[in-house]
Amino acid sequence: MSTTLKRKNLMNSFLEEHTYSLFQNSAKNKKFSILPLRNFKDIFYTGKISIGTPRQQFRVLFDTSFADFWVTSVYCQDPGCSKHKHFDPRESTTFEITDRHMNHLNKFGRIMGFFGRDIVRIGNVVIKNQTFALSQSQTSKILPCVPFEGILGLGYPTLATVGITPFFDNLMQQGIISEPVFAFYLNTKKKNGRVVMLGGVDHSYHKGKLNWIPVSESRYWQITLDRISMNGKVIGCTNRCQAILDTGSSSVCGPTRLITKIQRLIGARPSKGCRYLISRRVNTTIPPVVFTINGVDYPMHPENYILRTSCGLCVRTFVGGTEEMTESETWILGDVFLRLYVSVFDRGNCRIGLAPAV
Repeated sequence: MSTTLKRKNLMNSFLEEHTYSLFQNSAKNKKFSILPLRNFKDIFYTGKISIGTPRQQFRVLFDTSFADFWVTSVYCQDPGCSKHKHFDPRESTTFEITDRHMNHLNKFGRIMGFFGRDIVRIGNVVIKNQTFALSQSQTSKILPCVPFEGILGLGYPTLATVGITPFFDNLMQQGIISEPVFAFYLNTKKKNGRVVMLGGVDHSYHKGKLNWIPVSESRYWQITLDRISMNGKVIGCTNRCQAILDTGSSSVCGPTRLITKIQRLIGARPSKGCRYLISRRVNTTIPPVVFTINGVDYPMHPENYILRTSCGLCVRTFVGGTEEMTESETWILGDVFLRLYVSVFDRGNCRIGLAPAV
C-alpha cells in the first residue's frame, strides 16, 4: 500500500511540475491546427476532412475509443451506406490499395472492408500515405441515421487493426505536429466553439490551469476514478474504479445497478417518450453528480444532464450496461461530461488534462 501511494505521489509531482512545460504557444505554432466541429443534437460532433486527389470531402466522427479510420465507400450497398457520400478510389490518382482487411464490431455496429492509402487533409494539416479502411459492409441500425460518413479513431495503436498505423501516430511520425497532443472543446458557449485541436492546446478555451491525470492503461484513454458522489455521499466507485473518456459517446455510462441508483436519487422515473422523466419540483433541489478524479472534483449539475422536451424534463444522459464490457466497475465519460471541460490528450506523457471550459 505504501509503495502504491509513493508511486502515485511521485506521478502527481511529475505531472504538476510539467503542467506548464508544454503547449505554451500552441495557438501561434505553425504546426498547430484547430478544426471546427458541427454539433448534431448534442449527440455527435463531426468535422470535415478530404481524401485523395482530387479531394473527396466527408464528415467524420473523431472517436477517442477507436483507433482505426474508415469511410463509406462505393463498394458498400448496405442501408447503412446508402444515405451517405461514398469514397471512390477510382477517382483518386494518389490512392493505393493494401492487402489488409478490417472486420470491426463496435458501438455503432459491424464494419467490414479493406484498407488503402491516400492523402488526407484536415484543415491545414496534410497527411501523406494515410492508411484508412473503405467499408464494404455496414451492418447497423444506427449508421443509416448518423450525420457522418466515417470514423477517425484517436485511441492508442493497441486498439488498431494489426499492422495499421493510426492517424495520430502518422501525424507524429511525419513531423506534422510539434507536440504529440490533441484536445477537444465541445462547449456551446464560445462563439466559435466546438473544435478539435491537433498538435497542442489553445488555452483561451479553458479557465484556470489544466489538471493532469495519468492514463492507467494505454489502450483506451482510460484513467482511475476516485469516487462518484452526491451531497458528499459516495454513490459509486467506492474503492476507486476505471473510467474511459470517450468523444464517440454522448452519455455517461456505468454499471446498470449504479445508474439505476443515480436515477432514483435524482427523482427520475421511467417513461416511454423519454428514458427517464423528472418532476419540476424535484429539479430545483437536485445536487450535482460529482466525479472525483486524481483528487479533483468534476461536478455535473442538473442543467448539464436534464433536457427540456415536449414530454417534460427528461434525463437521457445516464446509461447502464458497462458490466457487459468488463467485470470490474467501469464508467464511460462521454460528451455530456466532456462538454463541461476542455480535454487534452497527451500521447507523449500518457496523461489527460482537464480544465473548465469557458
